[in-house]
Amino acid sequence: MQQQIRYGLVGTGMMGVEHLHNLAITPGCVVTAIADPVASSREGALAAMRKLGMPVATVATYQTAAELAAAGGVDAVVVASPNFTHREVLEPLFDAGLYVLCEKPLATRLEDARWVVERAASSGRVCWTAMEYRYMPPVAEFIRQVHSGRVGQLRMLSLREHRFPFLVKVGDWNRFAANTGGTMVEKCCHFFDLMRLIVRSEPVRVYCSGAMDVNHLDERYDGKQPDILDNSFTTVDFANGVRAMLDLCMFADGAANQEELTATGDTARLDCFIPSGDLVFSPRTGFMNPKTPERVHVPVDAAALQAGSHHGATWYQHQAFAAAVRGEIPVEVTAMDGLLAVAMGTAAEMSVRERRVVAMSELGF
Repeated sequence: MQQQIRYGLVGTGMMGVEHLHNLAITPGCVVTAIADPVASSREGALAAMRKLGMPVATVATYQTAAELAAAGGVDAVVVASPNFTHREVLEPLFDAGLYVLCEKPLATRLEDARWVVERAASSGRVCWTAMEYRYMPPVAEFIRQVHSGRVGQLRMLSLREHRFPFLVKVGDWNRFAANTGGTMVEKCCHFFDLMRLIVRSEPVRVYCSGAMDVNHLDERYDGKQPDILDNSFTTVDFANGVRAMLDLCMFADGAANQEELTATGDTARLDCFIPSGDLVFSPRTGFMNPKTPERVHVPVDAAALQAGSHHGATWYQHQAFAAAVRGEIPVEVTAMDGLLAVAMGTAAEMSVRERRVVAMSELGF
């Protein structure tokens, strides 16, 4: 039998509840505590647990991560609280020697993300940055094929997300860059993480052009208008000579596929489409010769698909995190990975504001 892991959850909003859905179908995992300052969010999480058939009577509820950590009774904690709270939340969890799965972005400010890296290194415990997009099975297979050399030597990487606007959050905290780090940090850290993983090199220069052109224009919160980008193009130069591009649009919710990834090498091109789950391999054929694309579908566990909105990725990520907690595998997405994704997003936000190319060396990388 697998060693049981007792989980706490800090932050019981939409993403926190998605984690509950996935923990409910992860063998050897039991949720024993939740924490959230908003009573209705705590009650919503408990209601979700009841509906999932998870034991609720023995679940302790708290308002803060510090209270949860001090009470004991948990081995690992999932942090799904608002982005700007992560450092405050993580400090008592590190102090208590707990295993941590922290949602992206790791932090909204570079100094806080650096602090997390330092504390994670000294904790001796698993500290995992939740980068779900790595774990979508079609994306994972796409990465495997690129790394196996199927497209030859990778020269260009293109990532596209055409999706719905930011959802409503408790207190509307995600409408302002001061709380999120900006769209390029909050949303796009996933894609900057994928760039580093796929390219297998470190970023050197970032150029981003973006704006808030459609969404949130007529919204006001305490008299303030939101200031988060809803579309952008970002180009990243990597140390090994590969160039990567991110095309983001958050008013294109009618698109057939929300994510499209394209890796082009010197011998072929490989495309990945989500949610269709298809990979398309297109070898070079020479001018005027017949094209010979190959399309395959990458299946996803049906229960994993139903347990969240990330194409099954949250479930696959939890299986890996639990294995790391049990000492079976190393941490696959480190705090340093989280820091570098935040740094790339920060560089992109700087680039938009200052209308210039930003060297990663300016940020200390």
